[in-house]
Amino acid sequence: MHRIPARTRKPEGAPRPSRALALLAALVFATPAALTLPAFAQDPAPAAKSSDQKPADHKSADTKAAPDAKPADGKAPDAKAPDAKPADAKPAPAAMAEVPEQFKKVRAKLDAAKTELDAREKQLGHTELTVADLTAIRDSAVTVTDEIRTLVTRLDAPLEAARERLAQLGPKPKDTQESADVAAERAEREAAVTRIDETQRLARSLVVQGDQIVDRVSNRRRESFTRDLLQRSQPLVGPGLWTKVMGDVPRDTRALQSAVSDIGLLFSRNGNLANLLFLGLAFGISVALYFGRRNIAPKGARRDATKTDPSRRAVMLAAWRVILLGTVPAVAGSYAVYYALDSTNLLPSRLLPVAAAILGGLAFIAFVEALCDGLLSPEKPAWRPAPVSDAAATRLTRLAVGIATVITVVKSVEALNSGISAALPISIATRGIGAVATALILAVGLHRFADTEQEEEACFGPYVPTKTTTGIGGPARLLGWAAVALIGLGALVGYVAFAAFLIDQLIWDAAVLVLLYLLVQSVDIFVGRALSDETRLATTLQANTGLRKRSLNQISVLTTGATRLILFLAAAVLVLAPWGLDSTDIVSSVRQAFFGFKVGDVTISLSSIAFGIGILVVGVFITRGVQRWLENTYLPATDLDAGLRNSITTVAGYCGFLIALALAFSYLGLSLEKLTIVAGALSVGIGFGLQSIVNNFVSGLLLLWERPIRVGDQVVIGDSEGIVKRISVRSTEIQTFDRSAVIVPNSNLISGVVKNRVRGDRTGRVSITVSVLRNQDPVRAAEMITACAQGHSDVLKEPPPRVVFKKIGDPFLEFELLVWIVDVSLGQKVVTDLNFSVFATLSEAGFIPPLGPGSSIVTVQGLDTMQSAMGEIASRFIQPAPVPEGGESVRPQRDRGLRSAGA
Repeated sequence: MHRIPARTRKPEGAPRPSRALALLAALVFATPAALTLPAFAQDPAPAAKSSDQKPADHKSADTKAAPDAKPADGKAPDAKAPDAKPADAKPAPAAMAEVPEQFKKVRAKLDAAKTELDAREKQLGHTELTVADLTAIRDSAVTVTDEIRTLVTRLDAPLEAARERLAQLGPKPKDTQESADVAAERAEREAAVTRIDETQRLARSLVVQGDQIVDRVSNRRRESFTRDLLQRSQPLVGPGLWTKVMGDVPRDTRALQSAVSDIGLLFSRNGNLANLLFLGLAFGISVALYFGRRNIAPKGARRDATKTDPSRRAVMLAAWRVILLGTVPAVAGSYAVYYALDSTNLLPSRLLPVAAAILGGLAFIAFVEALCDGLLSPEKPAWRPAPVSDAAATRLTRLAVGIATVITVVKSVEALNSGISAALPISIATRGIGAVATALILAVGLHRFADTEQEEEACFGPYVPTKTTTGIGGPARLLGWAAVALIGLGALVGYVAFAAFLIDQLIWDAAVLVLLYLLVQSVDIFVGRALSDETRLATTLQANTGLRKRSLNQISVLTTGATRLILFLAAAVLVLAPWGLDSTDIVSSVRQAFFGFKVGDVTISLSSIAFGIGILVVGVFITRGVQRWLENTYLPATDLDAGLRNSITTVAGYCGFLIALALAFSYLGLSLEKLTIVAGALSVGIGFGLQSIVNNFVSGLLLLWERPIRVGDQVVIGDSEGIVKRISVRSTEIQTFDRSAVIVPNSNLISGVVKNRVRGDRTGRVSITVSVLRNQDPVRAAEMITACAQGHSDVLKEPPPRVVFKKIGDPFLEFELLVWIVDVSLGQKVVTDLNFSVFATLSEAGFIPPLGPGSSIVTVQGLDTMQSAMGEIASRFIQPAPVPEGGESVRPQRDRGLRSAGA
């Protein structure tokens, strides 16, 4: 098994950059006021120096005369400017003394950092450097670079402040001579800007130097890893290797006998009763844990064999219990024995790695057994988390345990060879034989995974396999055979290191992927289903937080997705760890990507983008809160109408969003000048593809400003009539009287014809048509109709109702009643009430006759002759039917049936 390499402890004589830069860090963090505007751009009195003094001379003069600077500098009082005051001249010496002293300290620390980086760069020039040396160089360079990078960031604000103060003086005049006071002020501010800028540029150069050292170390480590991995030794199939092995066997045998003698000597010297009892107790505990875990794990897992359909949650919990109960006792037992051997000093120090390899290998075998039992569960298929068949589960378990056993034996023999300082040919032969044995076991296991149960169809065609019993897909088997070929051939032709690395990588990747599968399934079951199903947690969250079930489902999906992403990234890092990827490299890469990386001349900082988005989200959240307060609390307490309240709320939302967007852009460093290029590029798209959107947007602003249509107005647009519910940026929502929503683009409301029934006020006019008989008095009919309108409570008195005599027809007179109502939304109600009232009034007076021949039935005369002719024709074609026993003919029945059908 592989782990990410830990940082190597630095040599005793190596310089410590953290101590060398401790004062620098204290200066940067503890005295930020020294790097602010007053410290760097403090204005001394103009009388402190002459008007023709240059910035460079001023800097050197400050450095030399700072300790002895006094209000009186030896010049005559009349040499001062006429408007200079003594109060202004007093702070000048302090400021002049403070600035160079601080920059002396900063420059000294930068010089120390440069010396450290130069030493590491010189050390990197040596060719014989181990991985530990390269790691020490990289750690030192990273520490120095991080501290200098912090200093560069802290110098940005003082430099910007000093440049702003200098810009207030404006450009230096070319035609006229500026006054001595202004010249002295300009020189002082230019000197402050120059000092900060030079310091920051020096620090930036050191940051670049440190990054280059880190890159060189990474390249050297990759080259060393590749060289060691592809280094070829003598092949196993050649006689030269075995000849050397046979020649070195006597020497290594004597070394092994010497090691055994050393063990006996240590036992005779340190083998007192206490040590022997302690060692025996450790062995007893280890044996008890190893053999007891086989009984503890099945009972502790609580996997009932009688259950045929346990829940996914119970299956996953049982799998984790099996893995933990099968691994932890073995690890504890191995550690107990190793601790006893190390504490009692009964084993030579050079043989302790051998004991560690053997004990660690036994724990590794126990871990593989527990992992296979928890994931595959060969004896209890109902408790199997992995979707494989019974035969595949058994074969996978045997294959994994067999490979783990071979690797344990090989690693133990390699540790023994290292402990007795065995010859190189023997070490090569040991690793090669182990690689070949592993390849053979893997090949046998893959061969057993071939499909054995094959059914032939009863036809004359070719054989077609119809059933697969292994449960292992074709791509996995192909990768397995490819690994067998590479490991076996690599060991046979001499690439023993490459073959051993492939074996280690194969085992390591398999363990990581199995644990990744279990963790992903656990997240889906314990997190996803706990929030999405009707569980106690989901019910509690719904009751206490007010979240809906759909919201909990979304939170569940996002949580499981983020957790899966983290698990996959962690698995990728662990898989790449044996290839030379260090955790420090990962952290530095993530930090560089998060805090800024360059693409050409553009610096992209994920942290700045994230904070900018956060500012925008917070601004939008605050804007929504202000909108809700205006809409629900403040504006309803005013006398403003609903349309104006909606306009105020909408405009407040736009203003808040624009302010949040401006703050986000300012945090990202995007000023209005920088956005002009983007605006120019967008203008082309606006002219073509976005023209309609911009048209609707501007139309929406016009609607909110001019307010020809307001929220709550009753409008008619084409064939649609309804109430305006919402006016947004792009469109307006109108709710019709059948509760349907009509979305109208704002440009249609501005450029089209819109009928607003309540533009000026809420009053409106409705009309009904009334018809009375022609033989009635029209004046009396008009008076009764008018009286019905005047009696309605929703009809306005002014203007009064009117009756229009529209038509003299035959046999009716047609009238139209025009009334004005208090609210146009009551139009349908008023029309219905007036129809009822007018009908009742006119019916009582006889102006509307009841249903009868004179009013609704038209009688046509003169058709008797035609009726007789039609009857005669029908009698000639229809034969008379015989009379039935009942004495009644069929024809009258048929006639009655025809008459009933006609009725």
